[in-house]
Amino acid sequence: MDLQQVSSLLQETIRISLMLAAPVLATALLSGLVVSIFQAATQINEQTLSFVPKIVLTLGVFAFTFPWMMASLVDFGTRLMGRVAGGGP
Repeated sequence: MDLQQVSSLLQETIRISLMLAAPVLATALLSGLVVSIFQAATQINEQTLSFVPKIVLTLGVFAFTFPWMMASLVDFGTRLMGRVAGGGP
């Protein structure tokens, strides 16, 4: 593998990592923001109020997107092994 192929592979790895992490991280961010606004508006400062909805929503989104995530990872792994074995694009 030359430098161009390694650079392309690294770029694709970073892209797929960000793409797979984005739905779960965005859900945690948005649910935390909504709960924080709710807590500020009602002046309820309960720690479990911020933790429970965030973890439930995050796990729900993870369970919903898991088949897509695994299909993406399997596709990436297949392409990666094809590149390593055959030296192709």
